[in-house]
Amino acid sequence: MQFTSEQEELRRTVARFVDNEINPFIDEWEEAQQFPSHELFRKMGELGLLGITKPESVGGLGLDWSYGLVLAEEIGRVSCGAVPMAIGVQTDMATPALARFGSDELKAEFLAPAVSGEQVACIGVSEPQAGSDVAGIKTTARKDGDDYVINGSKMWITNGMKGDWICLLANTSEGKVHENKSLIMVPLDTPGVERARKLHKLGMWSSDTAQLFFDDVRVPQRYLIGQEGAGFMYQMLQFQEERLFGAASVLKGMERLIDATIDYTRDRQTFGQPLIDNQTIHFRMAELKTEVEMLRSAVYRATEAMTRGENATMLCSMAKLKAGRLAREVADSCLQYWGGQGYMWESETARALRDTRLISIGGGADEIMLGIICKLMGILPGKKKKGAAQSKDDSDAA
Repeated sequence: MQFTSEQEELRRTVARFVDNEINPFIDEWEEAQQFPSHELFRKMGELGLLGITKPESVGGLGLDWSYGLVLAEEIGRVSCGAVPMAIGVQTDMATPALARFGSDELKAEFLAPAVSGEQVACIGVSEPQAGSDVAGIKTTARKDGDDYVINGSKMWITNGMKGDWICLLANTSEGKVHENKSLIMVPLDTPGVERARKLHKLGMWSSDTAQLFFDDVRVPQRYLIGQEGAGFMYQMLQFQEERLFGAASVLKGMERLIDATIDYTRDRQTFGQPLIDNQTIHFRMAELKTEVEMLRSAVYRATEAMTRGENATMLCSMAKLKAGRLAREVADSCLQYWGGQGYMWESETARALRDTRLISIGGGADEIMLGIICKLMGILPGKKKKGAAQSKDDSDAA
């Protein structure tokens, strides 16, 4: 990929922001198991970082996803996984369908304040019994007069405790599971919304993650995104940006961990020589560095395809699959060479091991990615090979 001078300037802006406004506070936020999302997002909004790919009509920059890639990759400089994930929800998980299919009125009410950082967004797909199986969600939204009345629950909702609104996937009819779902905007201060509990996770500590309940929650039908019954398709499209953001955002973190491990093993003396002098270690560092560069190439290729308007489902799925597996491989390998120091809870290697494990689960588990890839290859049992047009149930492939 060839980056323009404008993209390089954006990269420098994001890097400065991470170095000045995020990394100095990560240990504090991780200890508190939350970060000041409204405050941080307002600062990002002032720099235009939350609306890079969003329409100028709502305060965005109106740029293509190659600029979004720059943000995603550079935000990987953050020394934890939680804050980049929360930012990604705001930019590439909860807002793409709203920006693409929402009415002007809906975008003015919800997208504009998300772009400015005045409001914090959530995406509501997963449920206690339906994670990667998106078609299996049970939350309903029935029509009553001019309103939808929503009942159900959502689980593992990033930004859920502090969020101002949620882009909610719900069943709006009794039809086929891929044709009966709709995306609906729901303000989280609406009567009947219960933020039941803040979830205690293995990693991603500074990101608040909630379980939400909806008990006869009433919102106007004009809060529907696009067409009723098209929500599953809209969500599949959102997943492509989510997965590519996730893959891009781990690149710099893996490189940082490899470099830190090289420095540590160069300084650490064992049996009369630096650890790095052991061939098994310096060969392993070279191997991991090569793997990261191969993933970067895949991410860039997927970005180019998406920017050209091509179907990037295969490439996004491959990049997301590889990112999850490689991130935990890098974290585990590096921790080994740090020895006991790496096993300490507060060490960056231990934090990386905890945080990166989620990549192979959230946004579609590894098995879902493999199912999508197999389907597009034409080797999934009972499925014919897909060409340029992806199937409507790609995320439910496995």
